Amino acid sequence: MRIWGADGALQLDENSFTMRVVFSALVSFNSNPSSPKSSQDFSVPGLTPSNGTAFVVPVADYGSTITQFETEVLNGVVRVYNWNRGFSAGTWTSSAGTMRLIVIRFS
Repeated sequence: MRIWGADGALQLDENSFTMRVVFSALVSFNSNPSSPKSSQDFSVPGLTPSNGTAFVVPVADYGSTITQFETEVLNGVVRVYNWNRGFSAGTWTSSAGTMRLIVIRFS
């Protein structure tokens, strides 16, 4: 695909890059009643909160007790949590299972 601007100059073509998947992995958490909240770190050199994002997608059917894992982009690291950090203390839900982590970096 090629896109030209109003001035006729080429803006985007097959050699342009606006974003790309730079890392993908399966992330698994097991149920652990003694320590239900958990996180895992994945090294992604060059990634920062301003040049990339990360998300997880389920890879299997889940029951009503399973919640979505949560991601956080740090400098050179993506952290995946098995609980929802945005909820107040006592209302979080930990989750077990496996999800696909996908990390995207923008140009």
